[in-house]
Amino acid sequence: MTEEKQFNEHGRLSYGMVGGSTGSFIGPVHRAAIAMNDQAKLTAGSFSQTLQQTLETGREVGLDPERTYPDFLTMAEREGSRPDRIDFVVIAVPNHLHFPVAKAFLQQGIDVVCEKPLTFSVEEAGELVRLTREFQREFMVAYTYTGYPMVREARSLVASGSLGSIRVVAAEYPQGWLTDPIENTGHRQASWRTDPRYSGISGCVGDIGTHVENLVHFITGLEIDLLAARLEIMVPGRLLDDNAYMMLRYKGGASGSYWSSQVAIGEENGLRIRVYGDKGALVWSHQNPNLLRFQRKDEPMQILTRGSSYLSPEASRFVRVPAGHPEGYFEAFANLFRSFCNVLIARKEGRPADPLDFFPTVVDGARGIKFVNDCVASSRLNSAWVDGSFSKK
Repeated sequence: MTEEKQFNEHGRLSYGMVGGSTGSFIGPVHRAAIAMNDQAKLTAGSFSQTLQQTLETGREVGLDPERTYPDFLTMAEREGSRPDRIDFVVIAVPNHLHFPVAKAFLQQGIDVVCEKPLTFSVEEAGELVRLTREFQREFMVAYTYTGYPMVREARSLVASGSLGSIRVVAAEYPQGWLTDPIENTGHRQASWRTDPRYSGISGCVGDIGTHVENLVHFITGLEIDLLAARLEIMVPGRLLDDNAYMMLRYKGGASGSYWSSQVAIGEENGLRIRVYGDKGALVWSHQNPNLLRFQRKDEPMQILTRGSSYLSPEASRFVRVPAGHPEGYFEAFANLFRSFCNVLIARKEGRPADPLDFFPTVVDGARGIKFVNDCVASSRLNSAWVDGSFSKK
């Protein structure tokens, strides 16, 4: 598919958003992160299933009423036929709509950024992979934590062989916000995340366990061979899991253990990964994201810091402010969008993209859906070992 070199009147890319109305959590995060880079301007949207709320959000973000649409299908069709159509769409709706929205825009030849988990089923995920390839589009899945500089440094250390052969991985993601059945009080986020109609076959694993799987794969490159999982419902009356344990065997012989929970009192957003090889080890924690603990065998422990001159190009490219100035969640999102937009701009200008501009793709999203479905299948079989392998085809 050829790409016409055309930017908007501000010399930037144009993007649209589905979901993310006023009062939502993740939609404004996406908009703020994109704005930090000044590479793309919001020019179209269908922000809610309620037309009035969509129109109100459109006015608040300064959209032309002509490009504020009543539903995503209308938006995809009309934007797809415009000579000044959007370059990409950001999908910030509950899980059950990810697949139909992404499909509609891919079929119009529009690039996609989608929240995770990618879809409900493995089959749906495979269809999005196929469509992305058929229409030669870019598709980024918003695995936020891969945008942190020190996560990139961890990936670089593993790839360089500094840890040697990976033996053991331990990763966890505990939260405590669903300790009580707040979904019964009308809490907006809890209501849909605990409802299988909108969230899918898993709650905790689908929501945050997918981040664990993606972070481990992103840093180590390890592919799962077998897994055994126990998904638990700790809050009486809840329909989906709120606590889960997973044991893994990776191809090549390494082993791993994951824990994700949304009923761990006192935990806020405790994503943490530890990787142990035969020559070294590393530890990264989301709650101290600017630090990376690294240790070579028989040598003193090192604390590597974001913004330091000794970091790899992968990490240095993502540093926004000097060392000692903390960077966090919004910057990580912005880093992913910068790489995504850089790739789109390079394509428009007919030049190769920078190899350092990489991001989680639709294939990574499909891998995550396979992981969620495998965990549910294992748990239903009394935590039996199941085939956890994933094919990129």
